[in-house]
Amino acid sequence: MRSAGAALADFGCVLLFVVIGRANHHAGGALTGLWDTFWPFAAGAAAGMAATRFWQRPTALLPTGVGVWLGTVAIGMALRVLAGQGTAFAFILVALVFLGLFQLGWRLVWRWVAPRLLTVDANVRQH
Repeated sequence: MRSAGAALADFGCVLLFVVIGRANHHAGGALTGLWDTFWPFAAGAAAGMAATRFWQRPTALLPTGVGVWLGTVAIGMALRVLAGQGTAFAFILVALVFLGLFQLGWRLVWRWVAPRLLTVDANVRQH
């Protein structure tokens, strides 16, 4: 179950990136447009998950988080080129920064929150 939640978080970061980017470029929210922008990055995230054996330590920053992040951007951009979509240098930088902040960021937050949740749960079970 932890793997599914972590995968959902990573794909959610990609979807958020796509939605914000399309809105900032006035591309609209049509489902086909969202899908056209989303699928290369989603495939990159999935490849990063496979390469890092994500299911073993889905919330780990290293190697999982970094691998998923870099896979999302590198493979996502390569697939965009193959699909005839744009990959301007500024777009690559924005993708690296945004997805890095979010795909690594949720893991950093989880590292801080998870132990506290376990402590609260243990305290509740004692009483």
